[in-house]
Amino acid sequence: MTSSHGYPAFRQVVLDTEDARSLAEFYHHLLALPYQEGDEPPLEGSPDPLGQDWLVLLGPDGRRLLAFQQVASMPPPTWPEGPRPQMLHLDFSVPDREELARHRDRALLLGATILRDDDADDPEEPIYIFADPSGHPFCIFVAASAGSSA
Repeated sequence: MTSSHGYPAFRQVVLDTEDARSLAEFYHHLLALPYQEGDEPPLEGSPDPLGQDWLVLLGPDGRRLLAFQQVASMPPPTWPEGPRPQMLHLDFSVPDREELARHRDRALLLGATILRDDDADDPEEPIYIFADPSGHPFCIFVAASAGSSA
């Protein structure tokens, strides 16, 4: 994709991980995002060379959204305190508290861990803060427009 007026075009968010296939599968199931053609998991028992290197998930419009890059070592952030602060986090929104609870449960079943849930009952912006299986922080919160982020 090219951008207008000579500016760089946003391509994707890339998450480094020690297990590209597992992290891609986590977000594939959490967000129901399809793989880029050719990046799908291989048949059980078949080699997975792309799963040891680089994988891409596509957004609803077919554009690249999330990529996963295999690295040898990546200590997870120690957010909210500690020697390794988060470098970024991902925000996802849902339309209401019922959906928030449903997606909290789904995220946990898929392997996320809750980092903070003390704002889950906040009347203005209920939110759960998670770590994905590689330790990257992400938030799911209720927003007036579920397509927006804070």
